[in-house]
Amino acid sequence: MDGDGPVIDTGQYEPTDRRFGGRVADAYDLIVIGAGINGAGIARDAALRGLSTLLLDQGDLASGTTSWSSRLIHGGLRYLEYREVGLVRESLRERERLLKIAPHLVHPLPLMIPIYEGDRRGPLLIRAGMIAYDVLSFDKSLPRHAMYSVGEALKRAPGLRREGLRGAAVYYDAQVPFAERLAVENALDARDHGAEVRTYCRVDRLLLGEDGRTVRGVTFTDLQGGGTHEARGEVTINVAGPWVDRLLPGHGGADRAPMVGGTKGSHIVVGPFPGAPRDALYVEAKRDGRPYFVIPWNGLYLIGTTDVRFTGDLDRIVAGEDEIAYLIEETNRVIAGADLTRDSVLYTYAGVRPLPYMADGSEGAITRRHVVRDHAPDFDGLLSVIGGKLTTYRNLAEHAVDAVVARLGRAVVPCTTAIEPLPGAKLDDGHDFEQSRQGFVARIGRTNATPAAATRLFEIYGVRARGVMDIADSDVYLLQPLVPTTDAIRAEVVFALREEMARTLADVLLRRTMTGLGPETGVGIDVAAAEVAVRYCGWDEERARDEVRAYRDHITRFTPRSLASAGLAAG
Repeated sequence: MDGDGPVIDTGQYEPTDRRFGGRVADAYDLIVIGAGINGAGIARDAALRGLSTLLLDQGDLASGTTSWSSRLIHGGLRYLEYREVGLVRESLRERERLLKIAPHLVHPLPLMIPIYEGDRRGPLLIRAGMIAYDVLSFDKSLPRHAMYSVGEALKRAPGLRREGLRGAAVYYDAQVPFAERLAVENALDARDHGAEVRTYCRVDRLLLGEDGRTVRGVTFTDLQGGGTHEARGEVTINVAGPWVDRLLPGHGGADRAPMVGGTKGSHIVVGPFPGAPRDALYVEAKRDGRPYFVIPWNGLYLIGTTDVRFTGDLDRIVAGEDEIAYLIEETNRVIAGADLTRDSVLYTYAGVRPLPYMADGSEGAITRRHVVRDHAPDFDGLLSVIGGKLTTYRNLAEHAVDAVVARLGRAVVPCTTAIEPLPGAKLDDGHDFEQSRQGFVARIGRTNATPAAATRLFEIYGVRARGVMDIADSDVYLLQPLVPTTDAIRAEVVFALREEMARTLADVLLRRTMTGLGPETGVGIDVAAAEVAVRYCGWDEERARDEVRAYRDHITRFTPRSLASAGLAAG
């Protein structure tokens, strides 16, 4: 998906076996291009319905847009302003489903909306929005909203600026602290149900039949293993997010308007600070009236996001200094004692939302609804997904697979992803989820690992944490923390590389163990993790050094404070 777009091959492709990684694969019912949350969700749904499926990505699972979200599973309260009532209802329904099928990854989150004099959204409008939100989530398990007086608001959030405060609203949504893990578990379940998952495989060409318009599959380059391979599929679905247009025939042509016109969202991550809220804050920015969040997250605070048009390099997106200053300024305004400065920022991240293209209009007004586009009759057998949001990925996947099944002319097999737990929530011992968690903590208690390590393992892996401990039980060395400042244990590195399709150190730290999202962005942990891989996973010392160097080069896009220290820069 790099470069100027794929070359379109034409010609008749006869059925032949192809050998991938030592195994022979027949033609697939479905080829999915893009292994972010939407692509992984589609692959899972398709595999559960019995479709032979190939999932491809030029990078790792969830290494693109999925990693750059605000990590919320929410109804989209502000979408009510744009009369997107159907989208809000869909999102609230999906929020409830995710709380049930992934309770280890998705947790209830209270949010407070402070209301100030001069805000565009006054108490009456906020109260109306809260009531509508409750009505649309009539089947929820979360508490209803509450309106707070000034005194009640300050008691709950003492750090709020008092001047001009008129009250506050408190309501509940949900948080997925590690959205990457949500995508990983979808891909793992797809694999466990027969899908083939190939990361670091760049799609180079769409294969067309002799009629020049029937898509027969793709060719792709294995960026790590080398070689170009041909994969045939009855249906190909383009779920490349912001990169969707690159894969389409005629990319860059003057006669074809783009389908995706994404907006850039940037976040900053800071440590605890004076006046930091206990609950998440949903705040109206003074400068432009746009809502943004201050969210307790991973022992830190996640602040964002911005929403600006983006036309730059999709392969290296960084938060602009103007965006960073905006988020600092607005947070200092609402939390008077925060005194955040640029030096307070531990790191940043930014991504582009794969939204439908709009030539003009406000960024906030661009719909977050998803569209499954069938390119027939121009290109028969090719679908593309445009738009969508993290919260509704499962429903998007259901719609996409419904369209695939219709294209294949198969009998409709019911979708079960709304009720089928993700791997980390699959209980097989007769206990409920909380009993399983307590049992796991008790097991950890019989080792030298800390209770904090037990809690962390279960929150990241759910019941699959037992697999981590099975590895740790083989050697006391693997039970030890990677470094003294983390509760992550060495066995997680082995588990990531052996069981969770991680291929690089960045995969291990940023999308499996999640240790790369701590205050040091994995600097220091990277060396320790590479040492584990040398000892247990067949890496040699040269590869370990190369992986650490590549990892530190990769995280420069986060402008991490940790790399600013002497001697820690990449290379």
